[in-house]
Amino acid sequence: MQAFQFENAATRIRFGSGSLVHLREEVARLGITRAIVLTTPQQISLADRADELLGEVAVTRFTEATMHTPVTVTQAALAQAREAGVDGIVSLGGGSTIGLGKAIALRTGLPQITVPTTYAGSEMTPILGETDAGRKVTQRQPVIQPRAVIYDVDLTLSLPIAASVTSGINAIAHAVEALYAIDANPVTSLLAEEGIRSFAQALPRLHTDPQDRSAREQALYGAWLCGTCLGQVGMALHHKLCHTLGGTFDLPHAETHSIVLPHAIAYNAVAGDAMGRIARALGTDQPPALGMFALCRQLGAPAALRDLGMPEAGIAQAADLATANPYPNPRPIERDPLMALLRRAWAGSPPLPEET
Repeated sequence: MQAFQFENAATRIRFGSGSLVHLREEVARLGITRAIVLTTPQQISLADRADELLGEVAVTRFTEATMHTPVTVTQAALAQAREAGVDGIVSLGGGSTIGLGKAIALRTGLPQITVPTTYAGSEMTPILGETDAGRKVTQRQPVIQPRAVIYDVDLTLSLPIAASVTSGINAIAHAVEALYAIDANPVTSLLAEEGIRSFAQALPRLHTDPQDRSAREQALYGAWLCGTCLGQVGMALHHKLCHTLGGTFDLPHAETHSIVLPHAIAYNAVAGDAMGRIARALGTDQPPALGMFALCRQLGAPAALRDLGMPEAGIAQAADLATANPYPNPRPIERDPLMALLRRAWAGSPPLPEET
């Protein structure tokens, strides 16, 4: 067995239907007496619910969380938090809100509680991606890690099926890359395979019946598993490409993950053990890149970067940026094969058979 290291994250998990009622208890456990409540403009009703549960502890709210965590938005929220004298952060929503909470925690050291309403899994990581002047920069620090996470399936029942699918595929990407990460370990690999399997079973059921509570629970469980994987190990080509594309062209985060993932798997087909685990978790006899592409098509996920608004002329720019400062990857990141990958992802073509 290969040598490895594994570190437990200091995050408390509350998982279950109706678990949002424990929000006040978790806030008190962390010693928070003056909290800022964060949401997006579309989820203000969640801020209302948090205010009701927290009472006088909720001293201010910021409801302008934005995709890709722009530094300008963080600065506005930070100014409001400081003016209110807050000593803790409560984030309710998806990756935009959770990212904002992390950005505030990074700058203040304040404890944060997250209540995720999508399946992306970022609540389980000490990772923050911020966008400034068209560039997305990612960093990993312990202070970024939320101290408590409340998973309440009731809050996901109204999540539109398109967002359910793309945030779930986003989470699968975390697990896929954990299987061939430079610092992969046996524990994370077990979590990753189970996380992929959970989504491969849950998402088709949700696509058929968005109100399937059991499938929603299984997807939320998968989000926890896949997010935990990302929090334990490093990232590789897939995340580098998605961060580059999202930050440079302002493409929607989860949708970009859904398009790029099959092609990134094909590019890294040299990682044989990881490919076997991915195929087994997907329940496919095909090469895993084609199996992943087929699942995305079955679920109606977007297939082409051009449909998200990426210009064809941006392919070369994205390849240059991704190769300039690459993440560790099982296959060397080279410009020409990366250009070929991006052209196919831009056009919506399936992964090249010879790459799988």
